[in-house]
Amino acid sequence: MCGIAGIVSYEPVNQKLYDALLVLQHRGQDAAGIVTCEGSSLHLHKDNGLARDVFGAEDMLNLRGRMGIAHVRYPTAGCSSSAEAQPFYVNSPYGITLAHNGNLTNAVELKKELYVTDLRHINTESDSEILLNVFAHELHVQHKLRIDSNDIFKAVEGVHRRCRGGYAAVAMITGYCIIGFRDPNGIRPACYGKRVTEEGTEYMIASESVALDTLGFERIADIAPGECVVITKNGEIFRQQCARNPKHAPCIFEYVYFARPDSIIDDIFVYKARHRMGKKLGKRIRQVWPDHDIDVVIPIPDTSRTAALSLAQSLKLSYAEGFIKNRYIGRTFIMPGQQARKKSVRQKLNAIDLEFKGKNVLLVDDSIVRGTTSRQIVQMARDMGAKKVYFASAAPPVRYPNVYGIDMPAASELVAHGRTEQEVADYIGCDRLIYQQLDDLINAVQKKTRSPVTRFDTSVFSGEYVTGDVNEAYLDELESCRNDAAKQERETQAGNVIDLHNHGR
Repeated sequence: MCGIAGIVSYEPVNQKLYDALLVLQHRGQDAAGIVTCEGSSLHLHKDNGLARDVFGAEDMLNLRGRMGIAHVRYPTAGCSSSAEAQPFYVNSPYGITLAHNGNLTNAVELKKELYVTDLRHINTESDSEILLNVFAHELHVQHKLRIDSNDIFKAVEGVHRRCRGGYAAVAMITGYCIIGFRDPNGIRPACYGKRVTEEGTEYMIASESVALDTLGFERIADIAPGECVVITKNGEIFRQQCARNPKHAPCIFEYVYFARPDSIIDDIFVYKARHRMGKKLGKRIRQVWPDHDIDVVIPIPDTSRTAALSLAQSLKLSYAEGFIKNRYIGRTFIMPGQQARKKSVRQKLNAIDLEFKGKNVLLVDDSIVRGTTSRQIVQMARDMGAKKVYFASAAPPVRYPNVYGIDMPAASELVAHGRTEQEVADYIGCDRLIYQQLDDLINAVQKKTRSPVTRFDTSVFSGEYVTGDVNEAYLDELESCRNDAAKQERETQAGNVIDLHNHGR
């Protein structure tokens, strides 16, 4: 999962892009990068780490120009190597940079095709570099010295024709424009907005509307599935549908966990969706457990707060903040490496014994993925003196890997994969476990909106992948490269390369 941003302005964009990355930091904590355009020159800086650590004063001063794109990365594949930090660049044609959120399900096939047919070399294991080269090739074959928006739309048509999976991208053509486009199913989010100044109108593209809000931009719309938006350096904006058969099927896990609650995605308010998730969960508890003995509802901060509060209100129960979060620790779910995740839970959360001692507590989380974090939190509640510890998940059981840009672990490492709900409850050590029903989750996200969304990608819960190209062989390959042992081996190899390089110096 990653965050993208692009801005065209009448003043330097370096600070605005940096501020956008800070707002989108929840979408990726592994690497950050910004590239700006000054006339016909590009200025790029990227590295591993949080945005605040990657960009120093000198780096910011060197990012000159009134047009640029930016990226925060969490590695869906590969390893956390600075070579895979984005944006990526190709010099032919025109000098193109691109930043990408998502995952191409036919990346292996495309990489071979790019080398054999398009005569293009891919330097990393990132499918974002593949996406960039496909786009670059589709522009190159038009053989034009000067291009316009129609040429770009034609190139994006080629991207949609060749690439499968989930992707939202922002690109920049040196000296001409920034571009935003989204896969034909709209799996990954992207929106755009404007800000009127005395000098003229500025435009911005971002993964989430909260980035527009924070920088004072008015949200215009979400980029529609298959749509391409072109914004020239002079502030002209062009839009066109570039997919033959677009469908609206955004990833429902954005609303459950990834997106900030103050964002709007596909005209759906994330906060309201989470509020309705809590009400649905409260209704389910009344149905299956009418004689419950819950004393207090306690959220596991931060993502579950909204759902936990509405659940407590629905059941007419007390709501308490039983855990205090250290805000200087990253999001546990997107922290690479199982050992890092285990270590971070106790560092991230501290329990207040007063809220637990002698009580039957219902802990509420947005979802249960591996189960290791939930297990530790249940034990923390017991250590604080809780009589009974119940657990509620605002999402259904996560039983299948995500293939569209979220680094869900291998299926065998998902706690609910191959286990019954009771077996999951036994594993995490709670006295009772209540999951959200999938139909209730869908209704919670979709209800009372004017959104064009007619269906969602619910593959992590249902095993049904909206692109229709994911089979057992693909999932088996995913299993072999996503399990923790494989990731650790890649990290070790990357570390050895760095050590050799430093030794050589």
